[in-house]
Amino acid sequence: MAITDQEIKQIEAKAYDIRRTIIEMLAEARSGHTAGPLGMADIFAALYFHVLKHDPKNPDWEERDRLILSNGHICPVRYAAMAHAGYFSVEECLTLRKFGSRLQGHPERDMLPGVETTSGPLGSGISQAAGYAYAARMDGRKFHVYCATSDGEHEEGNTWEGAMFAGKYRLTNLTAIMDRNNIQIDGDTEDVMPLEPLADKYRAFNWHVIEIDGHNITQFIAACDEAKSIREKPTMILAHTTPGKGVPSIENDYRWHGAPPGKGPTDKIPADKQKETFLQELEANKP
Repeated sequence: MAITDQEIKQIEAKAYDIRRTIIEMLAEARSGHTAGPLGMADIFAALYFHVLKHDPKNPDWEERDRLILSNGHICPVRYAAMAHAGYFSVEECLTLRKFGSRLQGHPERDMLPGVETTSGPLGSGISQAAGYAYAARMDGRKFHVYCATSDGEHEEGNTWEGAMFAGKYRLTNLTAIMDRNNIQIDGDTEDVMPLEPLADKYRAFNWHVIEIDGHNITQFIAACDEAKSIREKPTMILAHTTPGKGVPSIENDYRWHGAPPGKGPTDKIPADKQKETFLQELEANKP
């Protein structure tokens, strides 16, 4: 999966576009999560524009790679990435969380082609992805299963049941990507419920672990390549990310975990200026 510097720059540009769309759709909805989607934009840009084997014109293609989104509340980043990849118009992103919209506040499989599972309750994604990967191996299928998951949902026991299952059955066709942004809705993960040492825990469950800078697209693509070369183990990519990435005023502020522009904390930016300020800061940090 060799990639050139020019291709990396193109993916970085897509990540910028995705972030801009996230801000616009959340501001329009006046509801939804901001920090996580902005933090995962680089990874979702790399997934949809390089890593995944998929076809926006044929979302049910049987040989497509499967992407399971476990932490469904960050769905704005998935919707924005899918729109820019050609699954539907970018304009449709502005229907986020509206009645009758295909873009619900948590993804619904029956609502939107290209979404593999309905997610919302946290902690289920790794189990779902492990089951998908196990079934694919039973059927002799060659597609790869990816699972985007969060650090906070690793406080859910079902996550570790799925991790045990994947480790036991040596699911080499499964790669999980953890958004290690260190926040959840009530504060810092290590204050709410300490998670470390995460890498050692996954290794103990018979997983191959790779730690990366989640905003370094070259590192992420190399990690996905490495994951496919590993035999007899599933892979966990621990992606260290900055929540709210691209908008310095809100980076690393857990209060923006579940707040949209226009309804977030006002100690730094008045509510009626939040969308405008976010877009200006994003533009100032454009790659």
